[in-house]
Amino acid sequence: MRMRTLPAATALAVLFSSAVLTAAPASADTARTVAVTAAADTIVDGVHQRLFFSDRYQNKIVVTDYAGKAVAELTGLPQVQDLELTPDSGTLYAAVYGADKIVAFDTTTLTQTAEYPTGARTTPSRLAYADGKLWFGYGDQWDSGLGSVDLTTETPTVTLDLAAEHDFAGPPKLYADPDNPGTLLALDAGISSGPIVVYDISSGTPAIRVSAEKGGFYNDAALTPDGQNVVVAGPGNRALTEYRLSDLAEVRTFPVASEPETVSIAPDGTVAATVLDTDDLGDTYVFAADPGLPASVRNLSHSWMPWFGHSTNWSADGGKLFVMSEGGDNDSSTFNVVDEPRKYVATLKADAPATATRAKSLTVKGSLVSTLALPAGTPLTVTRTDLESPNGKSLGTKSLATGGKFSFTDTPPAGGKVTYKVSYAGDATHVPATASDTVDVSRATPTLTLNNNGKVYDYGKDVAFTAHLGTTYKNRTVEIWANPFGSDKPNKLVKTGTVNSSGNLSVTLDMTRDATVTAVFKGDARYAPKTVKSTGYARVKVSTALSKHYKTGKIGSTTYYYFHKNTDVISTTTMSYYKDRKQRLELQVYSQGKWYSGATEYFKLGTNGKSVVNLGHAGKSGIRARVRSSYINASSGDNVNSTTHGAWKYFIFTS
Repeated sequence: MRMRTLPAATALAVLFSSAVLTAAPASADTARTVAVTAAADTIVDGVHQRLFFSDRYQNKIVVTDYAGKAVAELTGLPQVQDLELTPDSGTLYAAVYGADKIVAFDTTTLTQTAEYPTGARTTPSRLAYADGKLWFGYGDQWDSGLGSVDLTTETPTVTLDLAAEHDFAGPPKLYADPDNPGTLLALDAGISSGPIVVYDISSGTPAIRVSAEKGGFYNDAALTPDGQNVVVAGPGNRALTEYRLSDLAEVRTFPVASEPETVSIAPDGTVAATVLDTDDLGDTYVFAADPGLPASVRNLSHSWMPWFGHSTNWSADGGKLFVMSEGGDNDSSTFNVVDEPRKYVATLKADAPATATRAKSLTVKGSLVSTLALPAGTPLTVTRTDLESPNGKSLGTKSLATGGKFSFTDTPPAGGKVTYKVSYAGDATHVPATASDTVDVSRATPTLTLNNNGKVYDYGKDVAFTAHLGTTYKNRTVEIWANPFGSDKPNKLVKTGTVNSSGNLSVTLDMTRDATVTAVFKGDARYAPKTVKSTGYARVKVSTALSKHYKTGKIGSTTYYYFHKNTDVISTTTMSYYKDRKQRLELQVYSQGKWYSGATEYFKLGTNGKSVVNLGHAGKSGIRARVRSSYINASSGDNVNSTTHGAWKYFIFTS
């Protein structure tokens, strides 16, 4: 057998495993990733509540607890393959294919205690413990054979060529059980004509008791708890088959949908197996002792080639089923724990319409199916979750109709996303199941407006933005957000509150930048959410000062700055600062009653917001000119404000 525990504990486990079926509530199956590339063999240590996985690709044995949590790694084992435990679970043996030896470990300390070289190029790969000897299959193809390590002597001895004149086509798969002493089972699995061979080992030297060809290419096998029969997985798409070891007569077949890959038998005789399942319909089968009952089928793996070696095992007490399947990457596998493997999976489906009208009746349909069918009248509980009942509202119990179908009607009082959850509580033979579906129920569109869109304001002006909310059901709360232009200022919630009796909520903003203001109504049970936006624009603050003039005076109604003809005009611009901002300086000259552009150029502002420019001098008297500074959106280096032109400054050169 592939698991071992103390004989007394095994006997008790048979009694307990049948009692807990109706006493324990259903619990969820689990799956977790373990650091095993591919488990050549898996074995359960019931005494220490551990599992051992041999990883021939990473040359190690991974040790975990019953939940799949890593306990240790036993490394330095080239191409390690089969594992075997002594009946007391005290010693673990490993066939180290790539080092031509068998290694022993203490299962308490997880330290190596012995190694048994089997000879150069023997490549041992299969193990079975029986009658004080460790039997092993070795070799490759037709150069394969049967050997043993005699552990009863002070110095264990290795003996080869014990196949009793049978020529194996590959290393035989070996099985033995202490409840059937003197018997060793060997499967010649490497060829279609390979037989099942039962050896009599009571004399210490194997003798063929019975041999029969059963199709060859055997993937896996497990002995029944009394060691008298064997259940074989394979070959091809044949069902699992149980044979009596005394004469290899067929006892029972276990129907599966596709090629059986692995098999394990619980202490109470319950058979579990995995199949190839290329159609992804169900890969793990559990067969009750009553052949009239269907198998319980689960779908634990969705991989194309999920199974490696012996990867299915029962816990020592037979209460849980451990199934290792292919993982998500090359260096890991998935360790599945089925908590109530004897119970049948019930698949529940719920189907609600995609959309519906609030306060109008709708119909939810569905099905509850299992390989062990549930009777009409089976109760299902229904819960509706919506905006009015975010924690769910019970709609009572609905009954399963014939054929595993159900349907019910409901009138949703609230709009938005409405979820109908249907639950089956499970029973003594079925695990619980739930299903849900969501309906998008209509809601009315509310009126929501926000003023001041597109308006331009002077720098720093306080502006009131008012959101107006029309009729709603219960929610009268509005949020107002302000998002100033520029990546340095985040969108910020500036006010949230209940609108007044007129439906208004206002906030005052200091307009130092362009800003997008957003009003948000999050909706309620009868009115949908709505969002509106308004963009307000802010000019910059800009001024220009001239220096080095000797006086000011008016020409007509315009004030001029007077400069000597050879004195440079110094223009100082002060503007609202922003990183990398530039002011545009524009100079014009007056001639024959008109102003003519003389020069336009951009100058970078200092961090103090100032830009000082020498405009030079005319060199002769009577020349009139003017200058102004401007912020041009985008052209001035940013776009956080609206284009703003400063006032013209007029000056004249005299003698």
